[in-house]
Amino acid sequence: MGFKYIFGPVLSGRLGLSLGLDLLGTKICSLDCAYCEVGPTIDLTLKRLPYVPAAAILDELERWKALGQQTEYVTLGGSGEPTLNSEFGEVIRGVRRILPGKPVAVLTNTTLMDDPEVRRDLALADVVLPSMDTLVPEEFRRLNRAARGLTPLGLADGLLAFRREFSGAIFLEVLLAAGYNDSEENLHLLEDYVRRLGPDRVDVVTLSRPGTLDAARAVDADTLARWRAALGATIPAPAHDRAATCDLSFDDAVERICSSLARRPQTVLQLAGGMGLSPELVNRALARLDEQGLLRTRSGPGGEYHSLRTDR
Repeated sequence: MGFKYIFGPVLSGRLGLSLGLDLLGTKICSLDCAYCEVGPTIDLTLKRLPYVPAAAILDELERWKALGQQTEYVTLGGSGEPTLNSEFGEVIRGVRRILPGKPVAVLTNTTLMDDPEVRRDLALADVVLPSMDTLVPEEFRRLNRAARGLTPLGLADGLLAFRREFSGAIFLEVLLAAGYNDSEENLHLLEDYVRRLGPDRVDVVTLSRPGTLDAARAVDADTLARWRAALGATIPAPAHDRAATCDLSFDDAVERICSSLARRPQTVLQLAGGMGLSPELVNRALARLDEQGLLRTRSGPGGEYHSLRTDR
């Protein structure tokens, strides 16, 4: 039983076991970040449309629920910026109906938070995970490569407005790329901003998977530690394995893994732990995808990361 818009669950460092809902279907985004693990943006836009109808996503979620599998969170994210989908509020309400009591999270790049309608729908979530990589305009231009009209000050003000309206949790993420946004100027600006925002959690991370541009590289360990200390960031817990709990046929496992890798490069253990599959089954499925010419494998921190080829 295949899914087009549901993927995972995946193991998330911030949310644990997270079932992903893809609200775009392809790489539609308001940014074209140099570090993005999904690949280059196909449609760079600020236009809000029902790119994937809420009804289609919720129909898949009903079918996923019937399989009896488990997740700790349902997370709106996927191939691009989920708030570009004008029906994302309806998706959140539908998740609450189908999976009552299951917390809903939204991954967002913060670019549409100046829109009161977006803020209203975002406030339906339990946890919002916004990114804010730099407050330096030149760094923002080089690293985030935004749609016309976006500025780091505009993003920062929109998130502050949302903080005043939102009673849930905000987990702020700053991703550092060496030579792009690891300047002292940016650090000082973000220190002040974090004090004003008062997020429930701050995560400072660097590239752990291959990005869109080869020039985008991880910062060194000393830089990462210094930024985490300055911004009061959470220190990530070590990755943990989960025993196999999901009984899928081989063909179904290949299909699920293919869908997950279309949104996020992952290692064998990440795929196995997120989906409740044995590493042996994951390796067999990856071998099948490789035979079909669909698999791309690149080395990164923590091992080999697999993704779907985009050059076929």
